[in-house]
Amino acid sequence: MIDDIALFVHIVQKRGLAAAAEFLKLPAATVTRRLQKLEDVLGCRLIHRSARKFNLTAEGEVYYQAYADLVQQFEVTTRNLSTDVHQLSGKLTVLAPTNASVKILQPMWSAFIKAYPEIQLHLFVSNETKDMMDDHVDMALRIGPQADSQLFQKKLGSVATILVASPGYLQTHGEPEDLNALHDHRIILVSTIPVWSLKNQKTGTEETLHPRPVTLVNDIGLAAQLARDDHGIVLLPISEITEELKQGQLLQVVSSWRGPERDIFAVWPTGRLLSARAKCLRDFMQDYIGNNPILQGSLL
Repeated sequence: MIDDIALFVHIVQKRGLAAAAEFLKLPAATVTRRLQKLEDVLGCRLIHRSARKFNLTAEGEVYYQAYADLVQQFEVTTRNLSTDVHQLSGKLTVLAPTNASVKILQPMWSAFIKAYPEIQLHLFVSNETKDMMDDHVDMALRIGPQADSQLFQKKLGSVATILVASPGYLQTHGEPEDLNALHDHRIILVSTIPVWSLKNQKTGTEETLHPRPVTLVNDIGLAAQLARDDHGIVLLPISEITEELKQGQLLQVVSSWRGPERDIFAVWPTGRLLSARAKCLRDFMQDYIGNNPILQGSLL
């Protein structure tokens, strides 16, 4: 019925059924049939049919005055929304984890900005999981699957976690030969990885450790810094310590064991139409992350 009301408004504005049919690119017979259907539903005639004159009935005048502005507002909003959804320009609000964004993913953000200068990227980095609906966020990059049913999610990659320590720490305390030896070492624990679920890459054996830390922190970057400063052994995502490993500032210990892989997801609200800008970023991230071995679970 809403479409027929809009049709009636266009008939009035074009001063005739034939002109409205031409404007809307509809067959004249279709316009006549839909107008008659609307009049049947309302139980009154809206337009006096005449070959020479176009006149509204009293009921038609009332109906037009009631709906003309609403139809115009609806159509303008629809056109603007359609334009916004399909254009690769305008604001794009994105959430991402802090540590990864300022390290291994920083070149990705820079490359996206360079490739799409008309997209105004509003990138907010945080280690907290913020509500995307409340903050009107278009897209988020998150670690681990999301339990929120109001979110779509697409897995883009995964990152291995390994046990590391600094050369200075190992020189002072010795290198652990196996997992049991970890009980005699100083442990740095990241609060987001409180349990160490480890798997032997040679045998497939799995072990779960509940380490007793001498130091507990809530930030992966800080944990890596403390490990570099010779304060203990820590389980970290390799994506956060690639440079430290390359430069020998951190060394892998009990190297046959790895921690759980940390999956990377692109996430967006289910109740919102995904714009061309957001689709562009999602595909860009998928391509970048998909072509980085470290972000696909590999070691250096």
